[in-house]
Amino acid sequence: MTLKATVRQRFEDAKRAGNRAEKNLLSVILGDISTAEARSGTESLDADVEKLLRKLVESNTETVAQMKSHHRGDEPQVAVLEEEIALLKSLLPQSLDASAILKALEPVHEGIRNAKNDGQATGVAMKHLKGLSLSVQGQDVSAAVKQLRESK
Repeated sequence: MTLKATVRQRFEDAKRAGNRAEKNLLSVILGDISTAEARSGTESLDADVEKLLRKLVESNTETVAQMKSHHRGDEPQVAVLEEEIALLKSLLPQSLDASAILKALEPVHEGIRNAKNDGQATGVAMKHLKGLSLSVQGQDVSAAVKQLRESK
């Protein structure tokens, strides 16, 4: 099932269950997907939908952090945003965390350590991880590479 179909199914389930908050958020996501498809004239790929979901998680996380830094962390909006973040993350495909990435990179540790700079080292890491068909986030790979290169 595609990620778009998963979002649509969760929307229908939330509508049937009367879960208004979830239904509303998923409706906005489906609207964003439809808008992107209308602009491009093509069907959204899973990567496009995943990018949209990650962008929403990042935006909500940033808003929560700002509210908490301004001592407004006890407002009802913070709880709503945190619920939305949890829902959005539940839709996203699971990716490896930093420790799992380090373990997956064991066969290419030397290549990463011997690279001329962090960019080349990250390239070696990404090529290896892609060859293994592992789902990773770029910032996690960068952090793992940095950790490996610092532990020479």
